[in-house]
Amino acid sequence: MKITKKYKIVSLFSGCGGMDLGAEGGFAYLGKRFKKHPVETVYATDFDKSICDVYNANFSLKIDVRDIKELKSKDVPDHDILTGGFPCQSFSVVAQNPRRLGYKDDRGKLFFEMCRILKDKKPSVFVAENVKGLLSANKGEAFPLIIKEFERAGYHIKYKVLNASHYGVPQKRERVFIVGFKNKKTYDRFEFPKPVTESNPVPLSMIVLPNHEVEEKFYFSAKAVNGMSATKHSKTMNKGRVQKLHEPSNTVGAHLAKVSLNSTDPVLQVNGRYRMFTPLEVARIQSFPDSFVLPGSRTTNYKALGNAVAPVVMWHVTKEIIRALES
Repeated sequence: MKITKKYKIVSLFSGCGGMDLGAEGGFAYLGKRFKKHPVETVYATDFDKSICDVYNANFSLKIDVRDIKELKSKDVPDHDILTGGFPCQSFSVVAQNPRRLGYKDDRGKLFFEMCRILKDKKPSVFVAENVKGLLSANKGEAFPLIIKEFERAGYHIKYKVLNASHYGVPQKRERVFIVGFKNKKTYDRFEFPKPVTESNPVPLSMIVLPNHEVEEKFYFSAKAVNGMSATKHSKTMNKGRVQKLHEPSNTVGAHLAKVSLNSTDPVLQVNGRYRMFTPLEVARIQSFPDSFVLPGSRTTNYKALGNAVAPVVMWHVTKEIIRALES
């Protein structure tokens, strides 16, 4: 396939840049090289300064720290591909005829800001990523209205839940990817990437640090372990939260800095002792290369990584988008 152009990307809700890194490619992960795609990120924005500092430590493009509601479309560069994982906690379905999408608080408005920029800038493609729970939000009523809103912005839509462990990532992370195309023929050509490791997933053992490299502060105290043992959750601990090294990890979230043995977050058991994942291990679980810099506090790094799109999954999605655009 002969590449005829370089596609410009605008990145919304960029976070620490997992989506941008995956879209651009040109990185190594677990001994494999993910080649550079013919794309260039020309603008990125997020409102959280501490997370933006992580982005700026890893990309030559400096992120615009801004509330998207204050972002005027005319200030967004022209682009071919718009990307973003809009916040999803705050949708409501307004009881009108016909039913329509509303919002419970300011976070729920952010989806409409993405649609506004799509309508005004008219890129060829957009990619939105979100939690699998978006499909069932508001008893399943919100998602069809979200798709309808994207269609009203002028796009033909395909969506699919992708499990990161099917694409060479050591994590059972399920996320819905929504891809929209202006051109119907390009939309018809696009297919989501086929799984590459569904029957042979990458195990957690591939990324866990050797014991001597893990500081004592990552281990839970005897008091915390005894406290967990005294709760009603103690019998289920080994079934859910302690991770099996021969399998991919359960999903890592944004609040790992506050992980406890009574929470549902994944932890490790090493030589009879419990510990949390280090930020480097979380980065690896999310498929960031070891060259990815984590300059923030532990809390910031965990939040940035836990909210990120797994770069390797986004790399596979972008590869198929470019194939559809170039065919």
